[in-house]
Amino acid sequence: MSAFSYIAAALAAAALSLGARAAGSPSEQPPIVVGAVVSQTGSQAALADGYGKGLRVWQDEVNAAGGLLGRTIELRVLDDHSEAARAGPAYAELLAGGASLLVGPYGSAATLVAAGEAARARHVLVNGAGPSARVYKRAQPWVFQTVAPYSSYGEGVLALAGQGGCSRLWLLARNDSASVEMADAARALALKRGFIAPEVQTYAGSDDIVPLVKTAASGQIECWIAFGEVRDAADTVIAMKRARYAPGFFYVSSGADPRFIERVGQDAELALASEAYDPAWRTPYNSAFVKAYAARWGRPPDAAAAQAFAAGTVLARAVERVGSLDQEKLRVALGEMEIGTVLGTYRVGPGGEQVGLRPAAVQIQRGRAEVLWPPELAGEAKLSPYLPWNERTLLK
Repeated sequence: MSAFSYIAAALAAAALSLGARAAGSPSEQPPIVVGAVVSQTGSQAALADGYGKGLRVWQDEVNAAGGLLGRTIELRVLDDHSEAARAGPAYAELLAGGASLLVGPYGSAATLVAAGEAARARHVLVNGAGPSARVYKRAQPWVFQTVAPYSSYGEGVLALAGQGGCSRLWLLARNDSASVEMADAARALALKRGFIAPEVQTYAGSDDIVPLVKTAASGQIECWIAFGEVRDAADTVIAMKRARYAPGFFYVSSGADPRFIERVGQDAELALASEAYDPAWRTPYNSAFVKAYAARWGRPPDAAAAQAFAAGTVLARAVERVGSLDQEKLRVALGEMEIGTVLGTYRVGPGGEQVGLRPAAVQIQRGRAEVLWPPELAGEAKLSPYLPWNERTLLK
């Protein structure tokens, strides 16, 4: 049975269970309005584009499978113009306009604002694209995270560091909130696991890379773990090659981005990185989702699109489980559920924060990002050391 056939059967069963109470046939019932806020203009628009497209694919597929509770889904999306402060009023507008279900906005700052409106309205909000722990500094009884949090990015690389024989780690982070949050959480986990991990070193930008490489080379640093942007990863590899320095274990969080490989070519080989999503993953519903997304939009889905689809999947399953749109019952269901999504396993902690999802740790091998961790996503590729520059040969 395909993923969407399974969804169709499950949703049909839920609809039948409500048949005695529903007025009229499913075709005569009004649609269920699902509200979301997605940046369509402003600085976040390009990044959020896939998120909006993923929601549209989710709507199409659920409706093709019979809808929710025997009713079609009507997706209403408002634009926050890439200004987080507008998210709260936008969700208030959606609720006033009849939205019964809510999917969170793109970005942690907007999600934090939206969480306040959800709490005020006592309405569940599925947090599909707010990875920061700032959203969950206090328990969020109405906000349920379906995306891997920043704090989880260190788990896979530390598992590989142990395999690679690392004992002392050099942790770096670009001086932005996401990178620092990833690095600080990785260090805390590293200390718990018995690694020697001095304080995280932050850097402001590319101009700081060369001095950091020189320091690492002179100190014979063997385990380099850095969280930052694509350009940082590329500038680091370029600086290392010029300095003829190669640590035995080299991780740059954004090293799986195709732009990294495009910039440094074969010098990207053997770099370790993190990957939040890949269309080739053997996760629940992913094959069908990739096919549906490509059919509608003419290209494979990106991580933002997968995050949106995962959020919709969790929301639909909660409605199916409850058999109604009762917000209190949905809140309980979302807190208790454990299900598979295109991103991996959805499971939340007591405060609504995600505890089941972890980004994959990958290594660039022959120009491809091969998954090494977690084991359920890994193929046959094995961890290889980051070779010295004079021991490398051109790939054919």
